[in-house]
Amino acid sequence: MSNETNVQERLTNVEDRLGRLESLLVSINEKLEQTPQVKDVETDNTEKFQQWVTDYVSMRLQQLVPETCDHPAEVSLQDGPFLDNTNVPCTEEVVHRVKRIPIPFVREMVVQRVAENARSAEIERVDIEFFEKAATF
Repeated sequence: MSNETNVQERLTNVEDRLGRLESLLVSINEKLEQTPQVKDVETDNTEKFQQWVTDYVSMRLQQLVPETCDHPAEVSLQDGPFLDNTNVPCTEEVVHRVKRIPIPFVREMVVQRVAENARSAEIERVDIEFFEKAATF
């Protein structure tokens, strides 16, 4: 009889556990049915956030690489070559001379200095003479 009682107790324990498990599953199912669907989320706030992110990324890109974000007016190709990263026209000799400067940041400094001097002197095209005068520091 003790074997039979032991089996009966085990069976009762298993049935109790199954009952608790079933009630837990029912409560989980009810909670899942109550959660809002993705379609119900406010799309207005989502659109505002997307616009903010787009504006922020655009602003940061302009701060990091402004020369690629600003689009100057189209310049006709017949105006000839220009100093690197500027809109100052120059001769082929000047372009060749600039390319011979071996250190990139020095080359950039020289080009910027010559471009500033050309704008202030209102030079239409930078020739080799003006380049040599303007490039001296």
